[in-house]
Amino acid sequence: MIKSNLAMLMAGKKIRSLNELSRQTGVSAPALGRLYDGTNVRIDYSTIEALCLFFDCQIGDLLEYVKD
Repeated sequence: MIKSNLAMLMAGKKIRSLNELSRQTGVSAPALGRLYDGTNVRIDYSTIEALCLFFDCQIGDLLEYVKD
């Protein structure tokens, strides 16, 4: 399973809402919501790139593989 660390990254930057993150990154709020909730089935490279750039992190900081 792929786990998102978006909530942790948002807390680190004191971002309180997905709408705020959407405004700052240009990533749609629904796409962020699916990533935040773990309900997404795919993620665009442009979304990963925007989030990694914003949070100044690597892909592995944003997403991690967790064995079931």
